[in-house]
Amino acid sequence: MKLYQVPPHIRFNRMILRPAFRALFHILGRVSVAGTENIPLGKPYIIAMNHISIFDPPLLVAFWREETEIVGAADVFAKKGQGLLLTMYGVIPVHRGEYDRALLETMTAILEAGRPLAIAPEGGRSHEPAMRRALPGIGYVIEHARVPVVPVGLAGTTDDFWQRARRGEKPRLEMRIGKPVHFPPVTQKGAERRELRQYNADLVMRHIAGLLPEEYHGVYAGQAIRSA
Repeated sequence: MKLYQVPPHIRFNRMILRPAFRALFHILGRVSVAGTENIPLGKPYIIAMNHISIFDPPLLVAFWREETEIVGAADVFAKKGQGLLLTMYGVIPVHRGEYDRALLETMTAILEAGRPLAIAPEGGRSHEPAMRRALPGIGYVIEHARVPVVPVGLAGTTDDFWQRARRGEKPRLEMRIGKPVHFPPVTQKGAERRELRQYNADLVMRHIAGLLPEEYHGVYAGQAIRSA
């Protein structure tokens, strides 16, 4: 497998976009970031976040302590403004609901190259605070990359954030970063292995739930795992 490398023009774009997003969020809202000491800087790891709206990915990349790769829904690339920003940042498109072996290999290559990778295990925006059940894709990546997962809970990034900000409300935006979660090697085969992928995906979401208020727990209500 070819070593993953970020093109120079994408690195340049990120040098502009990340501080621009950071400044914009500070102007529009009240940003709170907690748990940055849990980030294993300079090492490969998966960032797993809940996904409410279009504001989640730019909030994460703007305030993360190091540059991260990120995957995003392919259909968003067709939208003028959003698609341009995704392309400029170098977001990796994913076709929701489809098995894409090439994409999974790319994600594994990113981690093997020593870079962090941000994923929304739900597979798309929920458009409401309550989390949906994770898709098993992150379980596949965990199985093959064998790196820790850093759970991230995002709060306040609802669809009405922009409207509220324009009214001068300065909504509160929170990013809570949990401790890395480590997974044992996968030795199971067949159906048992597939079941384990979903189990691990759900386990990640339970850790994310532990970072969020109860109204965000959704299908993981009563299952949250809070950091010690």
